[in-house]
Amino acid sequence: MEAVIFVGLQASGKSSFYREKFANSHIRLNLDMLKTRHREKLLFDACLQAKQSMVVDNTNPTKSDRAKYILPAKQHKFKITGYYTIFI
Repeated sequence: MEAVIFVGLQASGKSSFYREKFANSHIRLNLDMLKTRHREKLLFDACLQAKQSMVVDNTNPTKSDRAKYILPAKQHKFKITGYYTIFI
């Protein structure tokens, strides 16, 4: 079980990186797709309960943005991995 947290500006390659590395093994949580924080939280909580690996594919620029995913994931014994993306 792994919770991957992406950090990076819009259009920096986060979604492409997800498709290349995680699409076959991790659920993607993305506000562009889910539209609301409420829906995102429902899917996040479902992944925690089901012990399903996930990728949080948002900009997540601040510590507090990331903490809302990291702390619950740690409580559920998920491995936490972070990726900072930059467009080159």
